[in-house]
Amino acid sequence: MKVEWVNPFIEASQMILKQMANISCEKGTIHIKDGSFDAPDVMILIGLTGKLKGQAILGMNEEMAKKIASHMMCGMLVDELDEMARSAISELGNMILGNTATLLSNQGFEVDITPPTLLVGKKVSISTNSNQTITVPLNTDYGIIELDIAIKE
Repeated sequence: MKVEWVNPFIEASQMILKQMANISCEKGTIHIKDGSFDAPDVMILIGLTGKLKGQAILGMNEEMAKKIASHMMCGMLVDELDEMARSAISELGNMILGNTATLLSNQGFEVDITPPTLLVGKKVSISTNSNQTITVPLNTDYGIIELDIAIKE
């Protein structure tokens, strides 16, 4: 996977987390996972179609998801991932990948994204359409968001 494909995901994630949830994040050490891996408690899955194909997964623990949802809902207390909180988390993924698609388009890689799918549960395994998945840890004051990217041309 090419670096110029990964950087827009990181840039969009940092920008949207700051704008929509007032959460700053720093990129951790990027590493590679096999195409099948154990996932965190909360995952936002979004597919990419067009010149690049695959999926991106934003994963986090449930406490992190509740904190993000709370920030996105103007500080409203979120003590469970109810319908409103799940909608906020899904929309976060939608905005991040929408901005990623724009940044990729500016580089000449026309892509579309699928609507987000939110998965919540313990001990979930994920299999991507790729043999390898690039994982970018996004370190915040509230914990780590895992950005898993599995795309190909």
